[in-house]
Amino acid sequence: MNTKVLLDTNIIIHRETDRVINEDIGKLFNWLDKIKADKYIHPVTIREIERLKDKQQKKTINIKLESYTKLITSEKLNKEINEISKKYDVKENDKNDTLLLNEVYVGTVDCLITEDKKIHKKAIELGINDKVFTIEQFLEKVTVEHPSLLDYRVLSVQKSYFGQENLNDSFFDSFKEDYLEFEKWFRKKTNEPVYVSKNEHGNLIAFLYLKVEDRSENYSDIEPILQPKKRLKIGSFKVSLNGFKLGERFLKIVFDNAIKQKVDEIYITIFDKRPEQKRLIDLLHEWGFFEHGTKKTGEKVLVRDFNKKYDYENPKKTFPYITVSKNKIFIVPIYPEYHTELLPDSILRTESPEDFKEDRPHRNAISKVYVSRSLERNISKNDILLFYRTAEKDKRAYYSSVITTIGIVENIIEDIKDENDFIIKCRKRSVFNDEKLRKFWNYKPTLRPFIINFLHVYSFQLGERINRAILLEREILSGAENELRGLKQIGVESFKKIIKEAKIDESFIIY
Repeated sequence: MNTKVLLDTNIIIHRETDRVINEDIGKLFNWLDKIKADKYIHPVTIREIERLKDKQQKKTINIKLESYTKLITSEKLNKEINEISKKYDVKENDKNDTLLLNEVYVGTVDCLITEDKKIHKKAIELGINDKVFTIEQFLEKVTVEHPSLLDYRVLSVQKSYFGQENLNDSFFDSFKEDYLEFEKWFRKKTNEPVYVSKNEHGNLIAFLYLKVEDRSENYSDIEPILQPKKRLKIGSFKVSLNGFKLGERFLKIVFDNAIKQKVDEIYITIFDKRPEQKRLIDLLHEWGFFEHGTKKTGEKVLVRDFNKKYDYENPKKTFPYITVSKNKIFIVPIYPEYHTELLPDSILRTESPEDFKEDRPHRNAISKVYVSRSLERNISKNDILLFYRTAEKDKRAYYSSVITTIGIVENIIEDIKDENDFIIKCRKRSVFNDEKLRKFWNYKPTLRPFIINFLHVYSFQLGERINRAILLEREILSGAENELRGLKQIGVESFKKIIKEAKIDESFIIY
C-alpha cells in the first residue's frame, strides 16, 4: 500500500506557482514520486487557494490541483484535537492547520509535511510528531527507508582551500546575490582552509569557513556592539537540503575548532531570506545560539557562549562540555560491525575510510541512538558514556578491544509499545535497518531492548585509545570478567584514570 501523504497549503502553492520560491520543494516532490506516495490535499487548502489575490496564480494552481487526491473528510475534530485547538488557535489559518493535524491523528493519512512551526508544536503535544515532518525531516526518513533509491552519495567532509573550489559552482549563487563583493572576497581568501562536502558528481552541497578573532577585532558594524573577547566566527556556512544531517556534521566541526582554539564565544552573521538560511538558523538555536542583534547589512547576529559550563536541562545548549560531578559514568560495549558505522569519527587504523562515506543520516548526526539489551538499566539523562569497541572474533580482546568515544545521554526510552513503535523511535539515528531492528526487538521477548539517545562528544585519536589490557592493569575492569556484554558503571576515579592514560585535551570536561 502506498504511503498517504497530506501536504500543507504552502507546500502546494510553492510547488505549483510559476515562479520558483523554494527549490527544496522540487527535491521533496522528486522523492514523493520515487516512493510512489499518494499526494493528498485537504479541502481547506482548496478554500485557501480560492482566496489568493493574484487571479492568474490562482487559475494556474487550480488547474494543477487535479494531480492531487482531494481528501474526503467531515472536518469534525477529534476530542483531543479540539482541546489543542482551544489552546493554540487564534486566527482562521491556525484552525485550518489543526484540521490538517486532525486527519493525521485519526489515521486518514499516514503523515503530514509542513514547514509551519506551530503545527509541529501542536503535533508534539498530541504525540504524533513522528508523523508530522518538515521537508528536511521527510527526506531523512525516505533516505533511511529507501537506500536503493538514492541517486547519489554524499562524500566525506573534506578539508580544502578557497583556491581549490570552483567559484562558478551554482552552489555559490546565493552568496553572490546576498553579498556584492563576494567574488572579490572569495579570491582574496585563496590560501585559507575551508570544510566542504560534495556529491559523487563533484558538486558542492556543504561549505564552512571559520575564522579566529582576537580581542582587538572591530565590531562597530554590529548593533549592539560585541564586547572584546576571543571569538570563533562562522564566516561562510551553507548546507543544501539533502536528508543526510550534514548540518550537524558541520556544527561538530565548529565546536571541535572552538575547543581547540579555546575561544570564549562563537558567532555568525546570517540573512534569513532563504529556506536553507532559515533551516540553519533553527539548527543554531537548537544548539545554544541566541540572537544578539543585527549587522548593518541587515544580517542577524547569532552568538553562542562558549565558556565552560553545563546545561542539565538541555546538554545541546552547552555541547560539547560534559560534567562528572553529578552524573554516572558507563562503559558501553559496541560490536566492531556497528562501531564505525555509528561513530565514523572514531574509525580505527585497520578500517578503510572508503567504506564509511557519510551517506546515512546517523553517520553525520551528533545526536545518535544506541540500542541495548543490557541487564544494567540504571542509566539516566546526562550520564556519560565511554564506548568500548569489542574485539574481532579472531583477535585477542586484551589488545584489540579499545575505548574510542565519549558521549552524553540525552534521554532513555523504555516505554516502547511494540515492534513498530521501536522501529519508529530508532530509525533515523540508528545504524540498524528495519529488518535488523525487528530481529533485535524479537531476539529475547523476556528482555526487550531499550533506547539510549546520546550526543557524540569526543573521539579518541590514534595513540589515545585505551585497550582492555590497560583497563585491567589500572583495575578499571576485573580480570574475572569476560568481554563486556552490557553497560558497566565505573566511578569518577576510574574515569580520571582513563583520561589521564589517554593524555587527551581535557578542555571539554568539568570535574
